[in-house]
Amino acid sequence: MKLINKKNKIYTQVFHLFTEEEWTKTSKNFNKNISTFFTGKKYEIFVNAHEEGITYFIGLGKSTLQNFEVQQVAIKFSQTQKGKVQATPTLFVADFMNEKQFEEFAKGLLIGTYSYPFEKTHAFWNAKFEIHFENLSQKKLDNISNKAEALSNGQIACQEWLNKPANLKKPDTLSLYLKNLAKKYDLKYTSFNRKKCEELGLGAYLSVNQGSAYDAAFTILEYKTTAKNAKTFGLVGKCVLFDTGGISLKNPDNMHYMKSDMGGATAVLGTLIYAAEMQLPVNIVAILPITDNAISENAFLPSDVITAYNGKTIEVLNTDAEGRMILADGLSYMAKNFKTDFLIDLATLTGSSVRMFGDTCGAMFSNNEELKNLLIKTGDKTNQRLWNLPLWDIWKDDIQSDVADLKNISMKPIGDCIVAAKFLEQFIENHPKWAHLDIAGVAFGSVGYATEKAATGFGVQLLADLIENYH
Repeated sequence: MKLINKKNKIYTQVFHLFTEEEWTKTSKNFNKNISTFFTGKKYEIFVNAHEEGITYFIGLGKSTLQNFEVQQVAIKFSQTQKGKVQATPTLFVADFMNEKQFEEFAKGLLIGTYSYPFEKTHAFWNAKFEIHFENLSQKKLDNISNKAEALSNGQIACQEWLNKPANLKKPDTLSLYLKNLAKKYDLKYTSFNRKKCEELGLGAYLSVNQGSAYDAAFTILEYKTTAKNAKTFGLVGKCVLFDTGGISLKNPDNMHYMKSDMGGATAVLGTLIYAAEMQLPVNIVAILPITDNAISENAFLPSDVITAYNGKTIEVLNTDAEGRMILADGLSYMAKNFKTDFLIDLATLTGSSVRMFGDTCGAMFSNNEELKNLLIKTGDKTNQRLWNLPLWDIWKDDIQSDVADLKNISMKPIGDCIVAAKFLEQFIENHPKWAHLDIAGVAFGSVGYATEKAATGFGVQLLADLIENYH
């Protein structure tokens, strides 16, 4: 997709955008029959074929719409008009639209091309598809085009890996992809196998991995900027490629959705791609503790006592609470071996957060007011919303063990997402700016490109915007 600051004399394809208010003011300038079918409401599309070509009338809804709503409209337009729009120079008409709104529309057009398995066959990826828009300079249009492509590349990678069936994303397959990604974007790649993890003492991570038929792959990716005095973001993403629940076996009815248990890792992956393509002036250290949670003669058992990387012991009461085990070692390894200004972990962690919020927002926990407020503000801006929940010390009482420092779940049938966050707090090594995002209800769900539940891409735009605009 190219964005061009010029007009040809004749266009065979026009995208004409209207808010309801704009349509009310200008509808008299168009064929009266159009008003029978088009009012400018959000997501409305009217296709007008005429002698010169085709005009797409696209409704944005109320003029008070937020920027992310413009992206939503573009995504739906891209999805529903796939196979209809042409790869040809296209006139874009929306004189009321500002630069940020146009940027969101451009992002939405590309993000909306996604379906699984992804191939760049949509007209919007064709080099012949150009949007001609006079309202912005060519320099600004080039920047918008770069941002739209970088974001869509990151979000699509996130969605693609989350949607892959279990047999197509074994640890060695993902590791090979990450190695090639590191070469492409000049990232530093480090991965510890089971033997190295044992030497390092990554016991909590290994307890989950020990039942796997595949070797451990505790993976670290580092993006480094040449900018001086740059902030460093530490990101830890839960990367359970498939979660059976282990010995504490899950109900089989919806177990096929457990291919989505790497939603935290894919959000981090998409963010890394965006940062690298945009060459953001920040440093990012990403830890992805890659494993599955399988059942075998070697699988960890309820009542096992495990020693984590930071030396704390954990009594395992439920092997389906595996995510917090691998995150524990991911967090403490990050805190002990890297100097980061912010430490954020993301995970499809608990059914508790799903029961609490459904698909409306992720559950957030933080020990820092600045980071907490930044995340809430960025979540509202990107429509990848978060709701803050408490980290009161009273919740720590529920994870005290008689045979270890901690137990990995509370035996009470309440507040598990809070209990999990309180558990993870014991492994941040007193990092002053930490946040835990439980995205179990929002990473995988109802989407416009699939009939079943599928990857939403949640987390990529949240983190990308946070990192890019922090200063």
